[in-house]
Amino acid sequence: MVETTTGTALWYHNAKEPLPIRSVMCHDPRDTKPARGWYSTRLEDDAAAIVPKFINRWPIETTFEELRAYLGIEAQRQWSYLAIERESPYLFGLHSLVA
Repeated sequence: MVETTTGTALWYHNAKEPLPIRSVMCHDPRDTKPARGWYSTRLEDDAAAIVPKFINRWPIETTFEELRAYLGIEAQRQWSYLAIERESPYLFGLHSLVA
């Protein structure tokens, strides 16, 4: 069980039009976990729809973090985009085999 609150705000960026976003704050009423916040550009979604989407993304986020930390997925030293396109799938496959 968590308490949620949601609101709409404008996200400002230099030289671009303000973008309306939906913000969601979750708080554990037992204070066993820290409060978390998420943002979405889908204004029609409520908190009950936004929170599960971010929770379902967690395995994807940890995979990319591990690929960055251990395999250097974003630190390729090639100067060619074709070389990066060849190497990245192999690094994903290597991570899948090891994990």
